[in-house]
Amino acid sequence: MLLYTTVGTNDLERAGRFYDATLPLIGYGRQKEAQGEIGYGADGDVRCRFWVVEPFNREPATYGNGATIAFEAPDRASVDAFHAAALAAGGTDEGAPGLRPFHASFYAAFVRDPDGNKLVAVCEKPV
Repeated sequence: MLLYTTVGTNDLERAGRFYDATLPLIGYGRQKEAQGEIGYGADGDVRCRFWVVEPFNREPATYGNGATIAFEAPDRASVDAFHAAALAAGGTDEGAPGLRPFHASFYAAFVRDPDGNKLVAVCEKPV
């Protein structure tokens, strides 16, 4: 349904270090970089599906209250690794890895990036 998603940053270099440390652990990598933006996607994808950008209007980047970007992870170990890497790379904990009440196999970890954007890595596969 979604073509791509963006989050804003006030420090593109810092954000790039954060996402380079976390997204490969759940199957996504940096695919493009241009002035003011970095794009990430899965191997073999025809486009970047997740962009980290400096706001076009040059105003400070802010995060959306109630907004969360969810990434599909290949397995529960990847969710655990994503969470640990996010904290090590300057993110903050918003919910340690574990099962959530959404359904029996919804295993997730929630973090905020250094700009405050809320992210979650999710594996919905049963053990």
